Amino acid sequence: MAVTDTQSAPASRSPGVIARLRAMLGDSSEASLTKRLAGTIFIIRVISAGLAYVAQILLARWMGTSDYGVYVYVWTWVLLLGSMMDFGTSASAQKIIPEYRASGDDALLRGFLIGSRWMTFIVSSLVSLLLAYLVTMLSPWLDPASVMPLYLGCLILPAFVVANMQDGIARSHDWMRLGLMPQFIVRQSLIIGFTAGAFVLGFRLSATIAMLASAAAVWFAMIGQMIVLNRRLDSVVTSGPKAYDFRGWLSVSLPILLVESFYLLLSYTDVLVLQQFRPSEEVGIYFAVIKTLVLVSFIHYAMSATTAHRFTEYHAAGDRERLAAYVAHAIKWTFWPSLAATLVLLALGKPLLWLFGPQFVTGYSIMFIAAIGLVVRAAIGPVERLLNMLGHQHACAGAYALAFGMNVALCFALVPRYGGHGAAAATSISLVFETILLFWIVRQKLGLHVLVFGKKS
Repeated sequence: MAVTDTQSAPASRSPGVIARLRAMLGDSSEASLTKRLAGTIFIIRVISAGLAYVAQILLARWMGTSDYGVYVYVWTWVLLLGSMMDFGTSASAQKIIPEYRASGDDALLRGFLIGSRWMTFIVSSLVSLLLAYLVTMLSPWLDPASVMPLYLGCLILPAFVVANMQDGIARSHDWMRLGLMPQFIVRQSLIIGFTAGAFVLGFRLSATIAMLASAAAVWFAMIGQMIVLNRRLDSVVTSGPKAYDFRGWLSVSLPILLVESFYLLLSYTDVLVLQQFRPSEEVGIYFAVIKTLVLVSFIHYAMSATTAHRFTEYHAAGDRERLAAYVAHAIKWTFWPSLAATLVLLALGKPLLWLFGPQFVTGYSIMFIAAIGLVVRAAIGPVERLLNMLGHQHACAGAYALAFGMNVALCFALVPRYGGHGAAAATSISLVFETILLFWIVRQKLGLHVLVFGKKS
C-alpha cells in the first residue's frame, strides 16, 4: 500500500504542475506578456551574444591583436554613427505608431511605415558619402591599415540605419523576432560564415577583409528583413492613401535622438579614447572584456524594447496606477536578472577571456570595474524609455549629456595613465552619476519611485 501511494504521488502532482505551466503561458496580463516578450528578446540577444562572441574570438585569433584592434575601432564607429543617423525615428516609432493607431490616423500610419524608411535611407546615404570624402581628406594622417576599413564602414551605414528603422517598426507591433533576429542572429551568422570562408580559401584575414564580410552581412540581413516586414505589414495595415508628416515625426524624434546619441556616446567613448592613447592590442583586449559583460546590458535592452510602447499606451489612457505598477515590474525584472548575470560572468571571466587568446586574460581585472556601472544602472530599469515616451525627452537628454561630458573628461584624465582600467572606471562613474540624475528627474517630473529598493509609490 505504501508503494502504491509513493507511485501515485508524482502522478497526482503532475497535472497541477502542467496546469500551472499552461496558466502561466496562457496568461494575457500585461506583466505576463511583458515577461514573455522580454524573454524572447533576451533569448535572441543571448544567442546573438554567443554568435558575436564566437565571431570575435575567431577574428581575434585569425587576425591577430593589431588587425583586430583596427576592426574593433572601425566597427565601433559604425555602431555609433549608424545608431544615430535615423534621427531617433527607430525609437520614436514606439511612440508614433501606437498614437496613430489610437487616433485612427490610418493615412499617417501608412505614410510613416514607408516614409520613415525612405527618409532614413536617403539621409544616411548622403551622410555616408560625406564621411567617405572626409576619410579621403584625412587619409594622410590616418593609420594606413584603417583607411580601407573606414571606407567599407561608410558603405555599411545606410543598410545599418534602415535595419534599425525596421527594428523599431517591428517592435511597435510586438514582432520581436522579426525586429531583432535579422540584426542580431542572421547578421552575426553571416559575418562568421563570410570570414570563415575567406580564411578557408587562404586569404589573410585583415581588418579590410573582415569589414568587407561585415558589409555583405549587414546588407543581406537588412534586405531579407525588409521583404518579410513588408509582407507582415500588408496583412495588418489596410491599403489606402498615405500622408507624410516629416516635420511632426522629426519634432518627436529629434529630442529622442539627443537621448540616444548621448547614450551611445557614453557607451563608446571609452573605446574611441583608448584608441587615441593606447596601442591597438590594448584596444582589442578592452573590447573583449566589454563583449564579455555585454550579457548584462542585454537584459536592460530586452525590458526597454518590450515596455516602451506600453508606457505610451497607459499614459495616453490616463491610467496612472497601471503605469506605476508596470514601471515597478519592469525595474524588478531588469535589476535582479542583471545582478545574477553579472555574478556569473565575473566568476567565469578568466576562461571566457582566454577563449580570445591567452594574452586577453590580462583584462580580467577590468571586468570588475566595468561591472559596477552596469549593475547600478540596472537598479532603475528602463526609465529613459519612460521619460522619452511620456514627453520628457529634453530632461532625459540633459541627464545623458551631463553623464557623457563627465565620461569624456574622466576618460581623458584616466586613460593615458591607466589604460583599460581607467576607461572602465570613467564609464562606471559616469553611469552611476547618470543613474542618480535619472532617478531624480523621474521623481520630480512624474512623482514615481524608480529604484528597485524602497517604496514604489
